[in-house]
Amino acid sequence: MRRAPQDNDNNLPEPDDDADDAGRPSKSALKRQMHSLQSLGQELSELPASRVAKLGLPEALLDALAEYRRIRSHEGRRRQLQFIGKLMRQTDEAPIREAVAAAKLGSAKETLALHEAERWREELLASDDAITRWLNNFPETDAQQLRSLVRAARKDAKAEAVEQRHGRSYREMFQLIKTALAATSASQPDDGEQGEDDDE
Repeated sequence: MRRAPQDNDNNLPEPDDDADDAGRPSKSALKRQMHSLQSLGQELSELPASRVAKLGLPEALLDALAEYRRIRSHEGRRRQLQFIGKLMRQTDEAPIREAVAAAKLGSAKETLALHEAERWREELLASDDAITRWLNNFPETDAQQLRSLVRAARKDAKAEAVEQRHGRSYREMFQLIKTALAATSASQPDDGEQGEDDDE
């Protein structure tokens, strides 16, 4: 049996998901906003206290964040996040989003720097040519110290194959590389004018 077409199937406008007839946000829109603020609140709670303090947040929100960090039960944390989301509705969220984004960017840069240091260490252990390239790129490095660490780390590597543990020279080499890379990175301008070293 065929269903008779109804007038409102084609003639009525599509319902607006984000607002009701009076122009107020719909329940779905409010729920999405609340979940978004709760996620932002959780990310905010993971920032260092020094960074949170600079945001000038209301005392009630700071207390709620401190309480969230203290709570251990899953359900308690979930309810506290809902409360944090509610408090954040009365707070300007733009500076909070900027602080969270800056923290994520900083974390990504640190990870890249560690990967680059590890790559250099592996290259230095694998080849004497890498030592020459390193000294060309980082002339302020103490060449004698670097060569000594590389020799010791290569020697240790033979013994480490059995023990599955890296020696002190391997770790010291990493610190030397990381320090040199950080010093170079700090002295370079951020505007991208400086070209990349083509050592890859």
